[in-house]
Amino acid sequence: MTDSSPPTPHRRRPRYSGKNPRRFEEKYKERDPARYAATVAKILASGKTPAGTHRPIMVTEILEVLNPHPGEIAVDCTLGYGGHARELLKRVLPGGRLIGLDVDPIELPKTAERLRTEGFVTHRSNFAGLPKVLVAEQLTGVDVILADLGVSSMQLDDPGRGFSMKVDGPLDMRMNPARGQPAAALLQKIEHGKLAVLLAENADEPHAELLAGVLAGKSFATTRALAETIRHAGEDDDAVRRVFQALRIAVNEEFSALDNFLRVLPGCLNSGGRVAILTFHSGEDRRVKKAFAAGNYAAFAEEVIRPSPQERHDNPRSASAKLRWATKA
Repeated sequence: MTDSSPPTPHRRRPRYSGKNPRRFEEKYKERDPARYAATVAKILASGKTPAGTHRPIMVTEILEVLNPHPGEIAVDCTLGYGGHARELLKRVLPGGRLIGLDVDPIELPKTAERLRTEGFVTHRSNFAGLPKVLVAEQLTGVDVILADLGVSSMQLDDPGRGFSMKVDGPLDMRMNPARGQPAAALLQKIEHGKLAVLLAENADEPHAELLAGVLAGKSFATTRALAETIRHAGEDDDAVRRVFQALRIAVNEEFSALDNFLRVLPGCLNSGGRVAILTFHSGEDRRVKKAFAAGNYAAFAEEVIRPSPQERHDNPRSASAKLRWATKA
């Protein structure tokens, strides 16, 4: 007797997905610290920064020079992950206020939610826009201003932002992805001479002419493609970092914004107000030093303050930081 029942359809064996996730959002357990506290602790103990977070630099030194008090009004001009802001808030409350500025539309809402409390407000603005923010807050001046000019770890660690050579991603580097041109477009359009000047001024690149000849007018869709081209030119990873830094500064017009900020800064401080600025490159530090010496300040830092050896060990990203401060007359 013939069996007339239909044949069992063939089912493919489930494909083994592997134990290591491929997508950045899934890869780093430390991006969910509530679930992976032990992983986060291990990363911190090794002197690294958990992905998707930021370790504030020179917090003790900043609080010492700014000396915030309850009832004062403070501004964190570069809010980032909110590490400095959290400490400032503790000291201006009760009775005080903290205004947080950040140009990054991706990270700002996250930090605003994380630090949500009475006396804390945020504005999506570059620090050069501080005067407009104070007008919006109906203020003529504030008591404390902090600006940390470094790139946040959240931006560096996210390959989708294109800031780092560590993981491949689109060659973008914009703090505000909705504004301006990405680094890839800048490289494709720029002439050799202009790129050589940009590399020298923005990153003190010793081989600016050579690298400009290799990179100017070329098309690089990803961070990895750019990094590999620099290495093929005989350069090491330090050169790659310098090129990335120079492009980031250019794409975001950071020096222009800093010059504008330093120009309007004295007018944003109350009498006796204090300002502290963290820089990470000689071009930034020179501008800050010159502006403090020429501005309407009763006192200012004659020498930079550097991170302690312990902090440099615990957080290698702090190694190049320089802190300067000033007090308005």
